[in-house]
Amino acid sequence: SRLYPITLGISKQLLPIYDKPMIYYPLSVLMISGIKEISIISTPDDLPLFERLLGDGSQWGISLNFIVQPSPDGIAQAFILAENFLDGASSALILGDNIFFGNGLSKMLLEANKNEFEATIFGYHVAEPSRYGVIGFDSEGVVDSLQEKPSEPLSNYVATGLYFLPSDASMIARSVKPSARGELEILTLLEYYLNASKLKVQRIGRGHAWLDTGTHESLIDAGNFVKTLQNRQGLQIGNIEEVSYKNGWISKEILKEHANRLNATDYGKYLFSIIEETK
Repeated sequence: SRLYPITLGISKQLLPIYDKPMIYYPLSVLMISGIKEISIISTPDDLPLFERLLGDGSQWGISLNFIVQPSPDGIAQAFILAENFLDGASSALILGDNIFFGNGLSKMLLEANKNEFEATIFGYHVAEPSRYGVIGFDSEGVVDSLQEKPSEPLSNYVATGLYFLPSDASMIARSVKPSARGELEILTLLEYYLNASKLKVQRIGRGHAWLDTGTHESLIDAGNFVKTLQNRQGLQIGNIEEVSYKNGWISKEILKEHANRLNATDYGKYLFSIIEETK
């Protein structure tokens, strides 16, 4: 079987979103996509903290690798830094402060991961698209343009911080020229696939949520969203032990070890509830 290694985008902070570390949310998205080999790219100061928190990932049936980004030179730089790690495989990149939730999300992620020949991005409808990278569509609904924070957006759909790219992503990233702000922009990399008719946009519709927790206000909003949803439904978002267990990557015995270690917390009690459901 073919491996799908992936790079996890630059996360600027190690902060909790309600009851779990922020990094658990994007990590769980990758795991839901069926990805087991993951490289975390971060600053020289933050990376040791991620290593201490996550270890090598074997406790969740995955393999974690850590790569230093010496300076913040743009998201597309991740594919250059991780070139040896990717070793010519197709890949995915997710930003470390993004949260995704919704019914049917796993199906969309698995389909994107299986598509080895096209780049797939996820479009989300927002009220103020000028704050983001905007996706334009032609009369038939096919993507035909990408705009970086435009004053006059061509649509209300914006590109989220999750990208599935073919095996040539590292090579293409090396040809990307720095923008006016001196960064290797992810939209510039995506424009290559757009111009080659190899860019697919998966629209995330109603019933799904995408949260970008890059500001203090959005961090609070995300915590409240997770708290409300989990307390109302009794189901957790971003629980990597649950994802790993349901993927068949860890046994019930290993899941119970995790639950026992966290038995004094609601997180641990939730893991026990999963064990009870599968008796």
